[in-house]
Amino acid sequence: MEEKGLIMSIALFFIFSLCGCDNFSFTKKSAQRTKKSATTTPVVTGTIIAKVNNYPITLEELNKEVKRYNETVLKDKPEMKINTPEKKIAYLKDEMVRRILIYQEALDRGLDRNPDVRKALEQTKQQLLIYKLIENETNKISVTSGDIEDYYNRYKDSLREPEQRRIREIVVISESQAKDLLIRLLQGEDFASLARQYSKAKSADKGGDLGFIKPEGKFKEFREIAFSDALGVGSISSVFRGPDGYYIIKIEAIKGGQQKSLSEMWDDIKRGLTFLKQQERVNELVGNLSRKAKIEIMEDKVK
Repeated sequence: MEEKGLIMSIALFFIFSLCGCDNFSFTKKSAQRTKKSATTTPVVTGTIIAKVNNYPITLEELNKEVKRYNETVLKDKPEMKINTPEKKIAYLKDEMVRRILIYQEALDRGLDRNPDVRKALEQTKQQLLIYKLIENETNKISVTSGDIEDYYNRYKDSLREPEQRRIREIVVISESQAKDLLIRLLQGEDFASLARQYSKAKSADKGGDLGFIKPEGKFKEFREIAFSDALGVGSISSVFRGPDGYYIIKIEAIKGGQQKSLSEMWDDIKRGLTFLKQQERVNELVGNLSRKAKIEIMEDKVK
């Protein structure tokens, strides 16, 4: 909801900025309107700092909008922030007052009776009430330290950082050539040099260097060999067959794969468990309501 309000405020900011402010005058007292807008005023909770045809604007509303605006200001444009009483007054006049003037004019023209507007307002009302009900139902949900620790202990093996390995490859057409190259590698020849000379893979220009790769990708045999416990840093594989020929790989480096500690995962686990509990509560609520409600679905009319 906050995000939707922010988007609307920004959109109105550009609309109003095109209008200019010379045609508006601001006085301590304004004459009451006899039109519909004159009878449309919100419930006031706060310190009134302005009135537009008796429509009040509060200090709390101004500060809330200013805060939202400041959050959109880029870090390298600090001068754009509204951080003085003078700038707040300018925002009040140039944004909030203009918005209410246009809103009141829309009411006076009867645009609130437009079918599309009425439908949109009803949908917005529906969304707000749904959000508020869900908030009321879930705001008391809590996740205990025991919940977090139990989840961590149960799933900690799956919470490891993904392991990555830096791998070089040599790919040749014939098995006999691959075996000859493997012998030369085991005798101490440089893997990268042989890859540049003999490999048919695209990586040959880089000495067979594939960079750091994750277990996913490549073909099954490649993954199984490249990420096997049998191969450590500096290890060279035996010859194996792939879709493009015969392969030899070397493990240059390994990173990741470490187990994350409970303290590192604490906040993430708490957020995840909170969300799951909220979903369970909402599903329980909907289930209870569904059993009491009369629901008719005309599936044959769905085209």
